[in-house]
Order: sequence, then C-alpha cells, then structure tokens
Amino acid sequence: MSMSGFVVHPWKVIQSSFDPEAQRFAESLMSLGNGAMGLRGNFEEAYSGDSLQGTYIGGVWFPDKTRVGWWKNGYPQYFGKVINAMNLIGLKVEVDGVCLDAARLDVVRFYRELDMYTGILRRQMALRTPQGMVSITAERFVSMADATCLALRYEVTADYHATVDIIAFLDGEVRNEDSNYDEVFWEQTDAGVVEHAQGAYLVSRTRGNPFHTPRFTVAGAFRVQTDMEYITDEARLGYAGLTFHKTIAPGEKAALDKIICVATDRDYAADDLADTAKRFVRGSAKLGYEGLKALHTAAWAAKWERADVTIEGDEAAQQGIRFNLFHLLSTYTGEDARLNIGPKGFTGEKYGGATYWDTEAYCFPVYMAVAGQEVARQLLRYRHEQLPGAYHNAARQGLPGALYPMVTFNGIECHNEWEITFMEIHRNGAIAHAIYEYTTYTGDRSYLLDEGLDVLLGIARFWLGRVHFNERTGRYMIHGVTGPNEYENNVNNNWYTNRIAAWCLDFFRYAYLDAPAQKQAQLGVSRDELARMEQVAQKMYYPVDEQLGIFVQHDTFLDKHIMPADRLPPEDRPLNQHWSWDRILRSCFIKQADVLQGLYFLGHLYDRDTKKRNFDFYEPLTVHESSLSPCVHAILAAEIGYEQKAVELYHRTARLDLDNINNDTEDGLHITSMSGSWLVIARGFAGMRTDNGLSLWPFLPSGWTAYSFRFDYRGRVINLAMDGAGVKLTLVSGPAISLRVWDETIRLEQEWTKQGDGQ
Repeated sequence: MSMSGFVVHPWKVIQSSFDPEAQRFAESLMSLGNGAMGLRGNFEEAYSGDSLQGTYIGGVWFPDKTRVGWWKNGYPQYFGKVINAMNLIGLKVEVDGVCLDAARLDVVRFYRELDMYTGILRRQMALRTPQGMVSITAERFVSMADATCLALRYEVTADYHATVDIIAFLDGEVRNEDSNYDEVFWEQTDAGVVEHAQGAYLVSRTRGNPFHTPRFTVAGAFRVQTDMEYITDEARLGYAGLTFHKTIAPGEKAALDKIICVATDRDYAADDLADTAKRFVRGSAKLGYEGLKALHTAAWAAKWERADVTIEGDEAAQQGIRFNLFHLLSTYTGEDARLNIGPKGFTGEKYGGATYWDTEAYCFPVYMAVAGQEVARQLLRYRHEQLPGAYHNAARQGLPGALYPMVTFNGIECHNEWEITFMEIHRNGAIAHAIYEYTTYTGDRSYLLDEGLDVLLGIARFWLGRVHFNERTGRYMIHGVTGPNEYENNVNNNWYTNRIAAWCLDFFRYAYLDAPAQKQAQLGVSRDELARMEQVAQKMYYPVDEQLGIFVQHDTFLDKHIMPADRLPPEDRPLNQHWSWDRILRSCFIKQADVLQGLYFLGHLYDRDTKKRNFDFYEPLTVHESSLSPCVHAILAAEIGYEQKAVELYHRTARLDLDNINNDTEDGLHITSMSGSWLVIARGFAGMRTDNGLSLWPFLPSGWTAYSFRFDYRGRVINLAMDGAGVKLTLVSGPAISLRVWDETIRLEQEWTKQGDGQ
C-alpha cells in the first residue's frame, strides 16, 4: 500500500476504499486525456464534498490580468492560465427521489481503478439510502482513437423496488478556483436538444479581454443510448440536459451510455461549431459505446507496444514508470504542432496547459525515444513557430535576440513572478539543447541547419546582449539571474546560466559554419558578430573553488551557512510550505539540480571525477522540492557509482504523485517531471548516451531482478533487457547498427547477449 486505500499494482491505480479527505488526491491520479483534451477523475454524479471539478481542452486558455501594485516596465501584460471547460460527463442521479451523493450518504462499498493498459477508468460504489442499498457501476474513457470523443457507461441497481431518474447534461457554468475575485471566463452562446431528444449540445466562448488575443469557442454535444424512458429536457444558455426514468426490481439495472464529442474554433469555423459537434457525435454514436471502446483500447495497445518498460522484483517501481508513461502519453501525442506539454497536463489548474522549459529539458528526449523522431520534430516546430514571440520577449526587456518564455501558450511570456520572468533566463539554453539532442540522437542535421539555426541565432544574440564585460577580471559576466535553483533569486554569475550561455554561443557558431552558403546569407551574420560570439564564449566567467574542486553555484553561494539538508527538522519539510520566502532565499538549501543540471546537460564535456566532486557537495544540500530534481540527481548518481542513491531517487521521481511525496498531488499531477522516471532507467541504469553515437553501460539496480525497455533510434527499434545474468539487446526492426556496450564495440544485427553487470 502506498497510501491508505491505494493498492500497488503493475498495470492499475486502485483505490479500494472511499476517503473524502483524499478525494482531490484521487481525482488527480485518476485523470484521463488523449492529447487534445482531458479531465480529472471526478464522479459523474453529484458530489457535494471537497472536489476540484476539472475539464480541460488543449490550446484553450485565458489571458488574465494579474492584479498587483508593483507593475514594472517590461512586465508581461497578462498571466496566461488554463481554464476549466464545460462539465462534459455530468449526470444527476436520483433513486426514489434521493440524490446520489457520496458526501451525503453512507458509502458502504467503494472500488475504483484506472486501468493504464486500456486507458479506462472504472468505479463501483454502494450507498445506503433511506429505502435500502443502491449500487452504481461507472466506466469511462477519453478516446485515444478519436481526439474529439469521450464516452461513459453508467449503471444503477438497488436491493429493492425503486424508481431511477438520471439527468444527462452539459454544464458550461464552470469556474476556476485560481481566478481573481471569482472571475468568470466563459460566455454562453448556444444550447439545445438534438432531434428526437437523443442528446443535447452546448456552446461556450471565452470572454473578451483587453489583450487582443484570440477568444476561444468550445462546443460539446452528447448522445444517450439507453433502455430508460425519456421524460423531459431542458436547454438554456450554459446548460443542456435530458431526463430519463426507469422503475427497477431488486438487482435490475438502469443503464445509460453517454457519448460526448467536442469541437473548438481552433480547428473549425466558430459559426458552425454546434453543427460540427453534433455531426461528430452522430458519427461516434453509430459505433456505440463498445465500438468506440474497442478502437480506444487498440490505440492504447499500440502505444504500449512501443513505450512499455518492464521491471521485475519491485512492483512499486513497475507501477511508477507505467503510471508516468500513461500520463505522458495521455498529455501529448504529437499530432498537433500547436500543442505542447503543460506541467499539469489535463489534471489540474495549476500551471496547466502552459509550456515551460520542462518540455525541452526533460520531456523531449523521452518522446523522441518512445514516440518517435517525428513527434520530437513537432516539439521543435512548436518553438520555431513561436520565435517571433521570443524576439518580442527580449525586446520587452530592452535586449536583442530572442528570449524564450518561461511560461507561454503562444510564445509571449505570461508568467507573473518577476524573479522568474526577468531572471530565469537559463530557459533559453534548454531550447538550444533540445536541438542538440535531436541532432545527435537522430543523426538528422536537416532541422539544425535550417529552422534550428533561426532559433539558435535568436538565442545567441540574446546572450550577446545580456552579458557584460568586467574590466577588472577580463571576463564576461551575467548578473541578476535566477538559476534552476529557484530558492535563490537575483544572484550574480550563476554557474549554470553562464555555462549554458557560452555553450549556446559555441553551438550556434559551429552549426552556422557548417550551414549552406544560402542559409548563411539568409541569416545575415557578420564576421564581427561571429568573432564576438567566440570571444564571449571563451572569456565567460565561471565561479569555482579550487580547494573544494567544485563549480560554485553563484558568486556568493559559499558565503552562506552551509549545512546538509538531513539536519533539517522533519516538521520543516517541505520548506516551501513551512518557511517564509525570505528565509528560503537566505538558506543554502537547493530546490533542484543547478550546477548538476549543467553537468547533466553537458555531461559529455566533463569527466567522472568532476561530476562526483560536485555531486558530493551539492546533493546533500538539495531538498528535492521541485518535481524536476530527483531524476537528474539519480542519473548522475548512477553514472558515478552511487547505486543506492540512484535507486532511492528513482523511486522519488517515479512515485512522486502516487505517494504524494511533495504533498501537492491534489493540485494535479507533475506531468513534465514524469519523464524523469524513464530517463533514470535509460540514462541512469542502462547508461544510455547518444552524444557521439549510441553507447550503453547497463547495470541491474539492487532490489530488481530484471528490467527491459525498447526505444527508437535512427530508424531502428531496439530492446534492452537486463537481468542477473547479463544484458540482451534485440534489434526489433531496422537495419543493423554499431554501438558500444560497456567497453566493447558491437554490431547489432538481430540479437546480442553478454554476461556480466557492467560494474
């Protein structure tokens, strides 16, 4: 048991008992999505207890004016936020006039499971009413085969003669918990009942705003398939519903299927949106619930065929990696280049829907390996399409070049914390590094030498404008930044920021010199500009401590009172929920990898001893209160031989949400950090490196008896399996390939095995 009532299972998330205090936590875990839309694990029927009702449509957001009294020049004009869309799954269920509500009736029996292999959420619940026992069975899925469709099946039984009334509805009168002063983000424009009272539709449009960004229109339509008797309907702006009735004998079912389709004006004409949604749902209804489910489960089976990771000997580790892969694949499919991977995906309001540097730094290599090269290229296209916005962001700061946003929906920065918006500029480096990852992993230089150079030039010119030359030292410096460790703001010469800036300048310069003359002419880079890039990169200042043999996190970091995090009182953790921000900023404690982030990204440039010295100094100071922290530390720990630490941190990243480690799962899942569990297995335990061809240095973690995973690499699919006897590589598809395993260069043609553990 990971938490009370939640059972560890290799393919399922199981809640075996009902706990109102854990309802939001469970709603997050049981979220569903298909890359285009998703929803939290809310009950279909009424629930008046504490809950976060959440339905989210990909690419639909709102530019909300944050109300602060310290607005400064260059500040983002708005704070972009994901907004709750209409309640699509809503049912109101009454049995003999008693509304079924688990917050008001005794819950006698409860079971809920998310089947990750099929992408289906199921629930069984028995409630005690004044007349007797009522049981419900609910099942639903968000179709992975049809981006517009979701469906649910709902059944009611009783142990006595009863009348059952079910209202199936769409409700557009929804709110965000994080809105300013109870703002409403939606206007209701149309509602109605479809022919012969078989279903209904609803159309909502985001309210007007002063920022001249697009308004979004969303239409939902549903069809009901049931043997219950239609009674009446109601349609008004913001609501559309149908009422069905049935008298049942003890043990008899009142059953209803609700098939729902969604259309938005991101893809279809706003004026015809209601008809479009109705047309979609008519087509889906012809397949029926079982037909739609069959297509959906087949689509999930195909995804798992490519992406599954197996672990033997540690069921909690197995559940963790599959849970994370399930939600990653539910959040992004690569089918729409306008979409990206929000840190909460479709599971909550906080951060949700927006794009952070998390995508390039953590998610990009995973999708490239488990979903393929074209999906990775879609993520690169997303950033290239938003390059004008990056130039706009830099200009707002009075700087040349392109500054990619910390948070965005459209390329324009929309984050409302000054220490992030103005100072966490290292995010530019992650964008460049993804281009490097794509090029070295796939061997495809076509993106680098075309659109990639556009992006890299904008980033390089930003760094040229952001550095300053220090006459005293003869070095270039970068002051007033926030590094990856957000527990320090407005520091000077953050080692990671300076290092990644210099690397970006070199990366652009080398790529530019390799580009065709026509592309060079198009970019308009002068010899003087190239020479300055080289000079800045070569003369960048880096804080170091020769005695300790470490790179110093920033100029004054070692002036702090240094103490390991394990001396903190347990009741103070997590710090961000117990300490004032002032106290956190003055402390030595590190939220996530900072110097170590650079040694992870640029690991091919540093030796093992350098990594070990820095790890030994910084990891004990790290509280891992960012979800992005454990995976980087685990990968480095595996590389330098700290196997137990690597396994410990793997569990932390793999089970962060399942075990509610940071005490915030109820807000939504940590989607982007979920990629870390795959990275730890592939880059940590399997030792995968791709900077100079493919190399592997696999070992079997203690407590595991075996593990295996497959990955796409340069037109091949390769399966790696490791157990106590040794390693086996299988070329599942594609031509033969040469690679390194441990210290040996091999030619993989079909299957290759070797005994040993790589230690």
